[in-house]
Amino acid sequence: MRVGLHALGIGDGARPEVIRAVATAAETHGFARLWCGEHVVLVDTAASRYPYSADGRIAVPADADWLDPLLALAFAAAATSRIELATGVLLLPEHNPVVVAKQAATLDVLSAGRFVLGVGVGWSAEEFAALGVPFAGRGRRTEEHLAAMRTLWTEDPASFTGEFTRFHAIRVNPKPLRGGLLPVVIGGNSEVALRRAVAHGDGWYGFNVPVAEVPLRIAVLADECARRDRAFDQLTIAVAPSDATPKHLPALAAAGVGELVVVGAPPPSPDAAATWVAGLARTWIHSRQ
Repeated sequence: MRVGLHALGIGDGARPEVIRAVATAAETHGFARLWCGEHVVLVDTAASRYPYSADGRIAVPADADWLDPLLALAFAAAATSRIELATGVLLLPEHNPVVVAKQAATLDVLSAGRFVLGVGVGWSAEEFAALGVPFAGRGRRTEEHLAAMRTLWTEDPASFTGEFTRFHAIRVNPKPLRGGLLPVVIGGNSEVALRRAVAHGDGWYGFNVPVAEVPLRIAVLADECARRDRAFDQLTIAVAPSDATPKHLPALAAAGVGELVVVGAPPPSPDAAATWVAGLARTWIHSRQ
């Protein structure tokens, strides 16, 4: 099983010297992929419930630095040469799909084909309101945005007519190095999100899922693959469990998880951050060798 690291872009992990230290150390010590999530907006008080914690609150303070994930990963790409890069996740319905298509392709080219686009539908109504995007219908908007982006990645000139996006005979370059095959993984732990991953994605990213619930989520993916006559082994599965220890790795692999993602916050010093990554590698990667 591959091991990824979700540690960039927030708080001390938003500082350029720490990003560089974490990225280079992660590559050196055998992590497969660097993940970076997104929130354009946080608010001090919110009625929206955060879906990835028991108390419904996000642990990140509203005044914390939170970098744009595509820019943060571009910086990490320049500091590395082998490790893969992924948004975990970009809140796609908040964005213009024509712009995201160009940004994702640009990052794929600059990283020599190491980029994976992870997307989600979002959960904060307050964030959507601040951006002037309707909260209702965000699932449909996400699915249409993906279709429009794949059109832009594979056709030149490209035309698309949908409920939310329309363009005619436009050229958006560069293209991803893998063309329309730029991998897209879909985040979210609900059954709707899981079925969306099969219908519209190349994989699923489960964030903060209890270990005991991972097989149940994967069973939904397998059921949807069978319903759609899609080969289950074509779907990549990355999971950041909320309560995993290294002893859980064999069971997670047997359940179908291809990548275990370690989530953490690096210390503020670059040297300490590099040492921290090395310690995570000893725990999660090298202890199995």
